[in-house]
Amino acid sequence: MAFFQWNREDVGKWIESLGYSHYTACFIENGITGRKLIHINCRNLPKLGITDFEDMKAIAAHVRELLGVSEPVWNRSLADYPRDDMGLFLERKSQTGELADALTLTQFLKERQPC
Repeated sequence: MAFFQWNREDVGKWIESLGYSHYTACFIENGITGRKLIHINCRNLPKLGITDFEDMKAIAAHVRELLGVSEPVWNRSLADYPRDDMGLFLERKSQTGELADALTLTQFLKERQPC
């Protein structure tokens, strides 16, 4: 999960590598780092200035692929985030601090197991 160490310029380079160099400034100027990518989806992209629907779908899919999270379930409310284990883990890892930095997927899954 090297992307967690990406700064906003690294995210900008990644966006460029996907063929969306015209959106690089949107990510850099909004301070999107690797830790913040978990929050990037079609609902949040317009807040960054990305409003082309096809581009939004493609960028959101690339983010999900990078993070290893599943496609959102379409029978849920559009306002709901995907709730798979990897998505929940990455939401926790997106926080800053020693606890978030030290958290592993194995520890997270153990915490989520019912008693």
